[in-house]
Amino acid sequence: MRLLGMLVLASAVALSGLSGQARADVILSQSDDPTVILDEQLERLLSREHVAIGKLKAARLERLSSLPTNGKFEKAALGVNYSRAWIDAQPVANGGESWRCLSEALYFEARGESVQGQFAVAEVILNRVDSRNFPNSVCGVINQGTGRKFQCQFTYTCDGHAEKIHERAAYNRVGKIAKIMIAGAARPLTNGATHYHTTAVRPAWSRKFRHTAKIGVHHFYRMGGEVVARRRNAQSQIKLR
Repeated sequence: MRLLGMLVLASAVALSGLSGQARADVILSQSDDPTVILDEQLERLLSREHVAIGKLKAARLERLSSLPTNGKFEKAALGVNYSRAWIDAQPVANGGESWRCLSEALYFEARGESVQGQFAVAEVILNRVDSRNFPNSVCGVINQGTGRKFQCQFTYTCDGHAEKIHERAAYNRVGKIAKIMIAGAARPLTNGATHYHTTAVRPAWSRKFRHTAKIGVHHFYRMGGEVVARRRNAQSQIKLR
């Protein structure tokens, strides 16, 4: 009897916080069992939540779900530790189209780099998204020039090989990095770089742009000043890696 009394009290408290319509829905229950009433109440509320979520635009929904609720990525967005152990300790990531594009780019462009080097490449891609000289989306930046000979900005998008993920652990790792960066982590590594190349090559544009950093096997550069204006007519000549 004491347990039943507690359940009735809990039901009354829950009902007091509902809107008039929601309260009416619950009172219309055909059961006198308070646990059944609470179950029906929860089912109706979840149904309304599902309808509300369905009305959200995809971009809005992706922003709202960009971080898991356990708080680990919240900490990551505020202070990243560029170590393998730290990134491996973060929860497995997933996300929308921007996350998939960035994860793929990091996998094919930098999976052999250190964690710091992978974050640095992510910085370049997001710096381009923020620049008026490039497409304003992650996927747009990565796929710029794809399908046009010698105009790909990222070699892997036009090297003739299918983009297949063979190293799942490496992909999971860069997926976490992509999630953290899209969530808004700071970009302190490359000083605003918009370009990079490996130490094995030295493209002509590297002599025109400001060198900002060297991390692992990559040199990083930033466009600036007069070069930015000229770049509008020479975009197709610049190629990463």
